Amino acid sequence: MKKILIANRSEIARRIIHTAHRMGIATVAVYSDPDANALHVREATQAVALGGAASADTYLRTDKLLAAARATGADAVHPGYGFLSENADFAQAVVDAGLTWIGPPPAAIRALGSKAGAKALAAAHGVPCLKGYAGDDQSDERFAQEAARIGYPAMVKAVAGGGGRGMRLVTDAAQLPAALAGARSEALAGFGCGDLLIERALLQPRHVEVQIFADAHGACIHLGERDCSVQRRHQKIIEESPSPAVDAALRERMGACAVALAQAAGYVGAGTVEFLLNGSDFYLMEMNTRLQVEHPVTEALTGLDLVEWQIRVARGEPLPLTQDQVHLQGHAIEVRLCPEDAHFRPHTGRVLQFSAPPAAAFERAAPGALRFDHALEEGAEVTPHYDAMLGKLIVHAPTRAEAIAALVLALHNTRVLGLPTNRAFLAACLQHPVFASGQALVPFLAEYAAGLQELLLNEELSALVPPALEAIFASNPASDLPCFMARSLRLRHQGEVHAVAVRELGGGRLQVEQAGAEPVTLQLPQRGVYSVAVGPRRWHWQTGGVDGWMEDASWEPAARSGAAGGATELRAPFNGKVVALPVAAGQALAAGDTVVVIESMKLEHSLASPAAATVAELLVAPGQQVSPGQVLARFAPATQGAPA
Repeated sequence: MKKILIANRSEIARRIIHTAHRMGIATVAVYSDPDANALHVREATQAVALGGAASADTYLRTDKLLAAARATGADAVHPGYGFLSENADFAQAVVDAGLTWIGPPPAAIRALGSKAGAKALAAAHGVPCLKGYAGDDQSDERFAQEAARIGYPAMVKAVAGGGGRGMRLVTDAAQLPAALAGARSEALAGFGCGDLLIERALLQPRHVEVQIFADAHGACIHLGERDCSVQRRHQKIIEESPSPAVDAALRERMGACAVALAQAAGYVGAGTVEFLLNGSDFYLMEMNTRLQVEHPVTEALTGLDLVEWQIRVARGEPLPLTQDQVHLQGHAIEVRLCPEDAHFRPHTGRVLQFSAPPAAAFERAAPGALRFDHALEEGAEVTPHYDAMLGKLIVHAPTRAEAIAALVLALHNTRVLGLPTNRAFLAACLQHPVFASGQALVPFLAEYAAGLQELLLNEELSALVPPALEAIFASNPASDLPCFMARSLRLRHQGEVHAVAVRELGGGRLQVEQAGAEPVTLQLPQRGVYSVAVGPRRWHWQTGGVDGWMEDASWEPAARSGAAGGATELRAPFNGKVVALPVAAGQALAAGDTVVVIESMKLEHSLASPAAATVAELLVAPGQQVSPGQVLARFAPATQGAPA
């Protein structure tokens, strides 16, 4: 193996490049038009343009990827995760082209890549599965019959793919038609296959997965488990190992089932078997026939390089270790840094400032234990075309408590300005008493996200004035001479306007007065306060573990600077494509009724009416691309007798 083409992008492409180069293997990066200046393109030995922007025109084009391999003389292909990594036809095409496929055999992908197929194989080999239906009859009527047989609550899932796409929880029969329609639509958009299955839902489980590895000589082992219970929209944001709920005996049972399933399918390479854990009972969810996003957690505990293992196994080498030679040391936790606001809505935009956690600040907590896998740099553009993740911070420490403390410190010292991120939210999750005590289950965020969001809002309000004034005076620095005339400022934060009076004391010092508070003195510039302009008189700021957005409303007419009145418009909160308009002009709405469904970053998001109203006008159509702030619909007052 001399040269590997990496059929992927961003941080996972960089991850593979670094290991390949360490092993003396050249690499080929491929890139779409928006990724032309990306880090993975610059770090690879060679790079080939795919032409186009959308995934369907670039990273999902088998013909373009194989042409790039031929043009560069690559003799192997690594798919990373996502895109075509679990596509058996792509794997077969790579093999048929005479290249080495760094992944499981196409037959194993076919056997296990379908959730329905994996469950059938698992049941035949004694792996526990939940009661469900995954048959050829995909009609709504058949699913309704099967749901009645299985019993509610039930979970609708896409048969293909993963990442939480195409999943819907259904608690009663009335919700089933909409759940089936939404799951089909999301599955078709994400995987090109709208087939679904339905199974009995567990409402208070853990999500625990087992990392397995197999070679072409019949050996198969597991490398312990990862607990991935903290999720939003069925997508993981925190992963850790070992699981707080798994002891040695349970680990052995789960590991044995995972290995049995892999061997039954003739598996070779890295794979992950995902289970729902309910007390001491566990049930198969699916098998991911690829490297997982969260594989660094296992690498931290074992001291192994799983990408190196993938390459060695693909070259025909035996596994480097036997099961009894695998040793798990300490505790590791990973968080996924994503460009989203406090309500988990994805955002696009440009990274205007970025710095990783300073090593000196971090090493006081846990020397040498931080890893940051990312593709971030100042000027990087986050587009709506691909997965939203910006990077992953991973901490390895002797104990779980030390890992949590060190990861919170790392998040507080990570600077990303220019677009919203979940940086502060992740730190708040890690410090929540339920997570800190090891009791977080899959519904953790459904139960506690609102409280965490309120906590973060209060922290933003408490910290607002110093960074706001830092931002405002950065463009017009405070005078060296005192001026005892107060300057009135109005600062808008999340729709609310806060009045402050500022007196310049000279030497960059400001005296700040707010109603109901004692005057405080600030010295500019302030240590540990960062801000960047993101528009005319609008700033994104960060101080420690707090992020906020602020506008200087001082020059606006007073009537505009107050809180907004009754909503008359629905605007797009982010870039995306309209996939459904479930309402019509003239229709009466209740507060919370869905008006528009937008697909962005491979997920569907329902935008609701903020209050009881009547649809006056719809300004978009299905299939239309929309941008942040674009007016989607206009409302009139609710008609008499409209739903409340």
